[in-house]
Amino acid sequence: MESLTASVMELKELFITRMSLYEEELCKSPMTTSSLATDFLTFRTFVTQAVNCLQQQVGLLARSVDQMEMRARRKILLLHGVNEGPKEDTSRVIAEVVRNKLQLSDFAVTDIGRCHRMGRAVANKTRPILFKVSSQAIRDKIWFSKAKLKGSGITISEFLTKARHDVFLAARERCGVSRSWTKAGSVYVLGANDTRHRVESLAELDKIAPLQSTSNELEQCESRSVPVAAAAAVKTARLKRTAVLKK
Repeated sequence: MESLTASVMELKELFITRMSLYEEELCKSPMTTSSLATDFLTFRTFVTQAVNCLQQQVGLLARSVDQMEMRARRKILLLHGVNEGPKEDTSRVIAEVVRNKLQLSDFAVTDIGRCHRMGRAVANKTRPILFKVSSQAIRDKIWFSKAKLKGSGITISEFLTKARHDVFLAARERCGVSRSWTKAGSVYVLGANDTRHRVESLAELDKIAPLQSTSNELEQCESRSVPVAAAAAVKTARLKRTAVLKK
């Protein structure tokens, strides 16, 4: 944050200095159109480079904040698919699922730091339960036992940040559900030749699985172009005929 603040102040001083010099030169003698254009291009290049540098630093700062937030969530998991009851005790719900479904018999309610349903209650919609356990070891036991929930309608997922959640959804859409997953807060995908990649941003995902139109979509667009052109020709002919009748 200090480096970013210093950069912004430095850019501000440079802008003020350059603009002051430009105004002084403009007041001393009238500038020709060619010299004005040259000075403008020079200044525009300078501003573009400065803004790009600032954007890079903001991106680094955003990534650092995202990493710190994800680190604070390392003991938190989400439980999906458990029916919601009136005046339920979510800690007991979590304990029953972990003991009965995941077969971790030594798990107790006291191992849960906090838990609650996420979001507002909506009719006919089951909200996930967010729960934080007391240690990383317990969290890992639950996470690596989640395969036992297969076929039960209940799933466990990591509590990702908004940025990583967006990357994960995009990865599932582009690469497929079976070729994208999360682990320890990071998103992984299988690229070409089944090579595993860890991605933390959409820019990194674009390099592995770029978002592009499929051949079917292109064929559909090409097939639509003929009828659209024909319809436009018919409309033009009708307008001409109407104009002739009015005369």
